[in-house]
Amino acid sequence: MKRISNAFKLFTQAKNKNKGDNMNYKNFLDLQLSEIGIGTYLGNPDPITNESYKNTIKKGIELGINVVDTAINYRDMESERVISEVLQEVDRSKVIISTKGGYFPRDNRLKIDNITKYLKEEFIDKGIITKDDITPYGNILSPKYIDWSFEKSLENLKTNYIDVYFLHNPEDQLQIVSREKFYQKIWTVFRLLEGKVKEGKLRYYGLATWNGFRVEESHPQHLNLYEIFKIAKEVGGENHHFRFIQLPYNIAMLEAFKLKNQPYEGRYYSTLELANKLGIYTYISAPLLQKRVLRNFPENVKEMFKVKKDVHIPIQFVRSTPYVGTVLIGMSKVEHLLENIEIENYPKLEESEILNIIEK
Repeated sequence: MKRISNAFKLFTQAKNKNKGDNMNYKNFLDLQLSEIGIGTYLGNPDPITNESYKNTIKKGIELGINVVDTAINYRDMESERVISEVLQEVDRSKVIISTKGGYFPRDNRLKIDNITKYLKEEFIDKGIITKDDITPYGNILSPKYIDWSFEKSLENLKTNYIDVYFLHNPEDQLQIVSREKFYQKIWTVFRLLEGKVKEGKLRYYGLATWNGFRVEESHPQHLNLYEIFKIAKEVGGENHHFRFIQLPYNIAMLEAFKLKNQPYEGRYYSTLELANKLGIYTYISAPLLQKRVLRNFPENVKEMFKVKKDVHIPIQFVRSTPYVGTVLIGMSKVEHLLENIEIENYPKLEESEILNIIEK
């Protein structure tokens, strides 16, 4: 693999002593994003887990983390609501909140016994969605539903605006509609989100995916990043706000960097490469793959990664990979946060070092 050129950099590295003594930041557009972010997917929707998340997020912000990622369906809306409690106690303008819409969420506080009846009465009968909008996995990508989901997230978060709004695993729609129809759906939802920007309710939007950007071009759920980028330009012009993607990447899942599955101007690029070229910032999910990539590593491996703890090896790998923006780590306990954030005390691997590891 050729050494990556430094001629074009999507973002610049920065240190900000006012935010965190050791935290690294990425300057992107009008944002300065911490390279480590907090994910809020895991856990039960109960008061004990809520309190643990609240304490963890507050501590993370205190230590310099300013990126917090969630989704309306995470923990049956409780993750968004916990974040709202934190936002009441910190400077909202200093925190970058991303959430997602696309899956039909349960509302933990409504205690609905019959979810099918609730879906019919509150969404289908009211014209928000149709039966044909819903994939077998409960994914919905229509303007009326995304509008409802967006506004509900604002309510849950108790904030006037969302920094980054992701469409959640939109590739799931390709199970039920043609690719042409899929792009039409993307067009209509992007138009809705550009409208949210004009209303002052949203800063940027993007796609949060699991399969879409890390499968072969021939795969039924493959997402063509440039085609979607062109839709954003058609809807929002040169100053459109489709500026973020989220996808999994870790030691066991290398596709985001290695798989050349994105066509652009006669060549094929990896998703991370093309996102960089197009001016799209990347959030990385599943860097630890829910601890499945953790091992008792031998000392020589720790030395190679320039760290002292096993847990820091997969984090070091991801954050050192070229074109990675912010690494989202699911953290619901303060002790895990404190251990994970120790990675900021160590230098990243050099570009040549990380490429050598990836090629092995």
